[in-house]
Amino acid sequence: MLKKKIPFQNQDTEPDIAAQVVLPFKKSFEISLKSLKSRFLRNMVTVTSLILAVSFLAYVLVGSDISSGLYNSGDSGLIKILEKTGYEPGGSAKERWIVILSLLVCTVGIINAQLMAVTERFREIGTMKCLGALDSFVLRLFLLEASMQGTAGALLGAIFGAIIALLIGILRFGLNAVILLPLDEVGMSLLYSIGVGFGLSLLGVLYPAFIAARMRPIEAMRVEE
Repeated sequence: MLKKKIPFQNQDTEPDIAAQVVLPFKKSFEISLKSLKSRFLRNMVTVTSLILAVSFLAYVLVGSDISSGLYNSGDSGLIKILEKTGYEPGGSAKERWIVILSLLVCTVGIINAQLMAVTERFREIGTMKCLGALDSFVLRLFLLEASMQGTAGALLGAIFGAIIALLIGILRFGLNAVILLPLDEVGMSLLYSIGVGFGLSLLGVLYPAFIAARMRPIEAMRVEE
């Protein structure tokens, strides 16, 4: 006896349905990149705040590495100069708190900017959902955009912070700041700064992305522009 296959009802057809509404990663990347370009100025605000926060973090870390290299050299003259500048091995608690506060402010700024971006894209999100986009697809778009912003902002911020720290170190201590620089510690400081910046970008977009992903199509389409 033949059985008639009813689409959208038989559970065996679920993989086929999912394949129709889930776009490949490459296409998701293209859509995210296009969205970033269309909102370039607004996205630059988010990236700039991330650059400033990561720059300050990298500046503090690389500056501490420079001071550590000078302190470990054993040169009494350099050590006296370090003591006059208030250097403390391992960094001061004041610097750590300032860095934490700057990163916290940056995260709040990113969340605010992403919430505004979600509000502006209500109709776009509703249209995608009406066309069959899953919650995971919408979430993926926002995470991809945040990843690209985070990568760009963290890289630029780490580079700028390290350059500023080196220039100030040369002005204070001369070429010894470069000659005695522990390159392995500087490399770890840069990687740490980039990782923190990237993580902040993803952390800042999680809540807005979940709001966008959980939004019902009818609610998004009712919003007036």
